[in-house]
Amino acid sequence: MRLAFAPYLLHFKEPGGTSRGVLTEKPTFLIKVYDETDPSRFGIGEAAVFPGLSPEADGNYVWKLTELLANVAIGRPTDLTRHSSIQFGFEQAILDYSNGCRGIYFPSDFTEGRKEITINGLIWMGDFDKMIDRIENKVKEGFNCLKLKIGAIDWKKEVEMISHIRARYSEKDLMIRVDANGGFNMDNAMPRLSRLADFGVHSIEQPIPAGQPEFMAFLCAESPLPIALDEELIGKGTTEERMSVVEKIKPAYLILKPALCGGFSGASEWIGLAQERGIGWWVTSALESNVGLNAIAQWTASVDAEGPQGLGTGGVFTDNFITPIRLESDKLCYDAGKKFNYEQFENLKWHC
Repeated sequence: MRLAFAPYLLHFKEPGGTSRGVLTEKPTFLIKVYDETDPSRFGIGEAAVFPGLSPEADGNYVWKLTELLANVAIGRPTDLTRHSSIQFGFEQAILDYSNGCRGIYFPSDFTEGRKEITINGLIWMGDFDKMIDRIENKVKEGFNCLKLKIGAIDWKKEVEMISHIRARYSEKDLMIRVDANGGFNMDNAMPRLSRLADFGVHSIEQPIPAGQPEFMAFLCAESPLPIALDEELIGKGTTEERMSVVEKIKPAYLILKPALCGGFSGASEWIGLAQERGIGWWVTSALESNVGLNAIAQWTASVDAEGPQGLGTGGVFTDNFITPIRLESDKLCYDAGKKFNYEQFENLKWHC
């Protein structure tokens, strides 16, 4: 067995606003595994590194990929405990190769075209009018659950925006989730959580920055609004570290991003820990290309995730790859009659 990797740069159609800044491009790496006797037949995966969010996104990242490449060639295991995105991509490539190099990672009713995944509509940060327009467009497209990224514009404007939505759509008609990306602090977190609860918001992701377990535990215990952990899960590569998070903080929900929380194996362990403790969860993508999104969607269907999931659609990039994944209203579907095209990876700069 051999492994190769290739860098790839994705470009946004429109700048994507978050509380950490505005994104215009997103680097990633493709991974393939193959038998050296037939290199034209390979399994594909995506090591979806996220600079500024993935702890492993540093100057040693390519060296870790090179180490994995060398170890695969000699049959030696590689410790990827602290390299979640590489674990994520390597798992995909192995699964694809094992399933016949067809772009199938987790065979199910979903990959047979008999099952769909309901997703939320993501509203990127922007000025007030732009966000209102995006919200109205998502509702017209058929979305019954919206996720709003907050923390970039004035708090009063954000309250006004949510009030505007609720004046038009009741809790029964439209579920609202918000993601603060750690944008609140010790002084304003509780009053803001209370204000959001007044509007019947479903939940909030990561109200304060990760790394403050005592304060986060306090908020989870006292907040009238259910809290979901997102960034808090990143970098927790062992069972003991993961167990410590759920037992100390006791959140209402976990947000599982396989590229950031240990690949599919790590995300599956998070699910087990959550279910043992009555903690809810859903799956979210993290700006992967369509290669990673395809794999995440298949895994999400295989674990019977309930409710609207936070999966992307691949439509935010100008230069994405083509897969059988498609969006119909608020449903992510798999076109079982469409073959996965491996020729689109031929001209990448593969390191073998």
